[in-house]
Amino acid sequence: MARTTIADELMTLRDYWRYAISRFNAARLSFGHGTTTAPDDAAFLVLDSLDLPIDTLDPFLDARLTSAERQLLAERIEARVTTRKPSAYLTGRSYIQGIRFLVDERVIVPRSFIGEILFSEYDGEEDSLYLPDPNDVESVVDICTGSGCLAILAARIFPNAEVDAVDLSADALEVAKLNVAEHELEGRVNLHRGDLFGPLKDRTYDLIITNPPYVDHEEMAVLPEEYRTEPAMALDGGPDGLDIVRRLLAEAPKHLNPGGGMICEIGTGRELLEEEFPDLDFFWLDTEESQGEVFWITAEGLGVGEKKAKKRK
Repeated sequence: MARTTIADELMTLRDYWRYAISRFNAARLSFGHGTTTAPDDAAFLVLDSLDLPIDTLDPFLDARLTSAERQLLAERIEARVTTRKPSAYLTGRSYIQGIRFLVDERVIVPRSFIGEILFSEYDGEEDSLYLPDPNDVESVVDICTGSGCLAILAARIFPNAEVDAVDLSADALEVAKLNVAEHELEGRVNLHRGDLFGPLKDRTYDLIITNPPYVDHEEMAVLPEEYRTEPAMALDGGPDGLDIVRRLLAEAPKHLNPGGGMICEIGTGRELLEEEFPDLDFFWLDTEESQGEVFWITAEGLGVGEKKAKKRK
């Protein structure tokens, strides 16, 4: 008698969604790479594997799947449990605000709160309370660009801007190159390899965007397996998680135009940062999933105007 497999027993998308949830819960998987629960992660894996809209589950639940589709889903559900890789690595795609990016183990899975902030601030007719008018922004740099997702979002949001994107990892920039081509932005998003502002020399910008490594060593030591499949250099922010953030604050003034500013994600280091830099006027930005993990600071708040004034004297 032929052996019965999961692909033989389960027929509909609902079957595979339910099965994936059960397997994920039993295996006690960790989430946080675009999804936060087993049902959401299972829905993403099933829908994206079938090239269906990742936010539209109900219309497809009772659709019968082909033999090839059933086999694909069975294999990917098994791989999610046995390898503990984030679902985005298994499908090769991740999303920010519904915009798709190509990903693999050469980059961390895009999940920055900055994407949500940019879209929420510029979604509507009212001007942002702190970010510049999108039509006035002519130059943007994304430091620690990884997959290039924030640089690409910036190119979409700021129509008149030329965007530079920097990363220390040659592997990450290869993925970013694929994404820039996928979004047909080769003429506007320029990729640079180097350490923070190093390859940019004396260029200045209206806006600096950065989601640097900010996981402290204590947390690095206990990361769930899903996070250990990501490049460590993209996560490790030093003993207290703020090593790169300190360097950004020190170097950013040399690369900001008057009237500009920097938006930076730092994770949970707000208290430490405010204690260490009491004279800096951080404006903290919250999202649905975060509080006090992203700050905005103006060029003037970093002393850009003061330095130029002193030079004139």
